[in-house]
Amino acid sequence: MFSPELLLRISKEVSAQVARVEATLKLLDEGATVPFIARYRKEATGNLDDVKIRDIDERGQYYAELEARRATILNSIEKQEKLTDDLRSKILACFSKSELEDLYLPYKPKRKTKAAIAIERGLEPLANYLWEQTGEQPAGEFAERFINLEREILTIESAIEGALHIIAERVAETPEFRKQLRDAMMTEGVVRAKVVTGKETEKSKYEMYYDFQETVAKIPSHRMLAIRRGTREGILNFSIDIDNTKFIVTLLSRIIRDPQSRFAPFLDTAVRDAYDRLLLPSIQNEVRSILKERAESEAIQVFEENLRTLLLAPPAGHLPVVGIDPGQRTGCKVAVVDETGKFLENQTIYPTEPKKDLEGSEKTVLDLIQRHNVRGVAIGNGTASRETDTFVRSVVEKNKLDVFVIVVSEAGASIYSASKRAREEFPKLDVTVRGAISIARRLQDPLAELVKTDPKSIGVGQYQHDVDQKKLKKSLAAVVESCVNRVGVDLNSASIDLLKYVSGIGDKLAQNIVAYRDDHGLFRSRTQLREIEGFGEKTFEQAAGFLRIKDAENLLDRTAVHPESYPLVERMAASLGISINELIENPAKINAIDFKTFEAEGGRYTVNDIREELLKPGRDPREKFVVPKFREDVKEIGDLKDGMELEGTVTNVTNFGAFVDLGVHQDGLVHISELSHKYVQDARQAVKVGEIVKVKVLGVDAAMKRISLSMKAIMPKPPRRIRPKRKPQIVPVAPVAAMAAEATGSAKAFGAPRPKKPPERRPQAQQKQQTRPPRPPVEAVPPPKQTMEEKIRLLQEKFGRAR
Repeated sequence: MFSPELLLRISKEVSAQVARVEATLKLLDEGATVPFIARYRKEATGNLDDVKIRDIDERGQYYAELEARRATILNSIEKQEKLTDDLRSKILACFSKSELEDLYLPYKPKRKTKAAIAIERGLEPLANYLWEQTGEQPAGEFAERFINLEREILTIESAIEGALHIIAERVAETPEFRKQLRDAMMTEGVVRAKVVTGKETEKSKYEMYYDFQETVAKIPSHRMLAIRRGTREGILNFSIDIDNTKFIVTLLSRIIRDPQSRFAPFLDTAVRDAYDRLLLPSIQNEVRSILKERAESEAIQVFEENLRTLLLAPPAGHLPVVGIDPGQRTGCKVAVVDETGKFLENQTIYPTEPKKDLEGSEKTVLDLIQRHNVRGVAIGNGTASRETDTFVRSVVEKNKLDVFVIVVSEAGASIYSASKRAREEFPKLDVTVRGAISIARRLQDPLAELVKTDPKSIGVGQYQHDVDQKKLKKSLAAVVESCVNRVGVDLNSASIDLLKYVSGIGDKLAQNIVAYRDDHGLFRSRTQLREIEGFGEKTFEQAAGFLRIKDAENLLDRTAVHPESYPLVERMAASLGISINELIENPAKINAIDFKTFEAEGGRYTVNDIREELLKPGRDPREKFVVPKFREDVKEIGDLKDGMELEGTVTNVTNFGAFVDLGVHQDGLVHISELSHKYVQDARQAVKVGEIVKVKVLGVDAAMKRISLSMKAIMPKPPRRIRPKRKPQIVPVAPVAAMAAEATGSAKAFGAPRPKKPPERRPQAQQKQQTRPPRPPVEAVPPPKQTMEEKIRLLQEKFGRAR
């Protein structure tokens, strides 16, 4: 377990009490899953949610890795017999991976550097002589003793050059200097992007970055990721810059004791070499990595929140649905599923160009709807979706059918339809028909269907292909797990893909559950789970509460009440002299229970959750299903006009705004500044994926496929705040003086001189001053670069022989 110091550090980082952090880490160490801890161990954690628990888990893993690395570093330096008490104390007091590596850097086994070669040649004493700055002998004279033909030190200059390489590496590896430069670069550094030479006139989506700069501290993740992508595509170059002169001066002041000494010029050369060749490039790379990790972390967080919203989208529920995968040349694939999602039949219709068989298509759709008592039609939002939507709506209206029509996202449906799981479920069906089935099921229950698809293919991320794919996969899997367990799973109908995300259950055990169900029929009780191969007591503890049985004999098996709490519920019912079956969904009886008397046994949070489940057993936390309405006169991007007001569905939310599906095959962007009249720092605070919003068209660029939208343009403007007028200060004056002032209009009546008005600038001069362009900064011409040998020769001539 973690030390008290580490527990305190984690508690501060995640803003949770130490006791709750310790309890959470203990439960995780014992093998408890995050959903289980969040739902059934609220007393131990103080009701921490799954996001906070994952934060604690992440920080715990970070410090566990740091402790392991610390032990390795101490062992390595100890074997080198270089571990001093002071160094040990610094290593033990370090809680940052980067700073820990800084401490280890001078002792880390390296490839052959210039400094390492110089040390092998015996030049370290000369380096120490220059570094200590206390010797009486001129550097050139002291260096003569190191000339050695066997060691390839032929001149004084080459000896000094080797010594300066040693000093340069020593400076570059000093932890204090590295931290100082790293911190300065993070607070004062600037990210600069430029277009690659020769591509200045090319049109691209990176034009805003052709001459761009923003501070490291403030650059948003989406801009950083865009710059990195533009660099990878060969359109941009970017650098991270800082005031080099300022930092070099700081280094020189820290290293050179007396700027007038004979050693100062040599150390000056070594420090500048250390900064330019070793320290600056190293820290720049570190800061690049930090910016990359920071941007990736934010991008993954955006993806997580969008995915969570999409997975928890309102389900249409258990009703027969027609799913249509729209197409043109090959036609629209139509599939019918019953209220449980079971595939019934499929057809192909041609309501669009080139065939445009409207009569035959109408006959087919009408027959399927009437014969299977279909209640909803889901149309994928791909090619020809608007034309197909218009056609189906006309069929519904013409025949006065009680059926709703909705366009749903088909992102990832094609990937699922070609997957191994889809082939196993529908081996004889075409890929496009499988896609139509998936579209229909997405309407019934988005969560149950979307879990079959790789979350990365759903397309609700921000630069999702530019981030660490391993981290992204892990994070998205955690979101899916969280959503599945929050909603709960029907044990008798859930697919393997859904079951594998249940707390404590993986892919193998999910297959065993389905195999048991196929062999023994539907589950009647949660206790049957213990009969499944691999389903031990620990797994039962972690999973049972999230698995529901709709027609179970024990009504508690239909709820989210954990089996470990069944005895407590029985005592609650017994306190009223009734059975559990009489208690469930009986508000009068439930409200008659004195729940406080049971808190000592079950805990306040657990007892409250039990009460909620008794009132609404197996309640679904998802919102009510609503059908969005698209304008019928808008089918293509060319139909959009400035000023149009439409209704659409939010398909993606990023740091810079929200994308909205208007039914024209190209999502429009509501920039973050157009979300509300109020200041919006984070777009996710204003809208969420799947939300139906009203927007106004600000601009359309059909060639670039860009649609600019606004939400605030159709919102009523907030009333202007009227500031209360200041009351004029009443200055008491003598009555006679006041009368005289009123009569003459002169301040002299008060016996006081008239105050002088400040001189006003002439408008023309003021305008000239405002419009005058700023003077361009005068750039100093850099001196020609000198080789190390030339620098040393000059130093020798100036200082080496003279003293």
